Amino acid sequence: MIESIEPNEPKTVKRWTFLTNHALVLLFVARHHRITARELCLELGITERAVRMIIANLEEAGYLQKIREGRTVKYVVNHDMPMRHPTQQDVAIGDFLETLRTSLPSAGKRSRA
Repeated sequence: MIESIEPNEPKTVKRWTFLTNHALVLLFVARHHRITARELCLELGITERAVRMIIANLEEAGYLQKIREGRTVKYVVNHDMPMRHPTQQDVAIGDFLETLRTSLPSAGKRSRA
């Protein structure tokens, strides 16, 4: 039996996206090396705690390196790391990020240098 949703019934469809929060954080950091966790959470619409956990995950896995420069932090993406999914492990994360960088409009609500 196939059920249909009537136009007047509320939809309880969970919102999903093609890019995970991990991918979005990595994309933003690749574009803006000095972006802060606070700026990331505002740009992505996730909590600062979630951003910090994602950054820690990416650092632990070797995709991201945090370099302290005085009172600020600079992030460096390891472009040679492979994608994590077994079917894409022959693709470097740098190639993936470059494809997104050239294919998508500037990431975020505001332009950053």
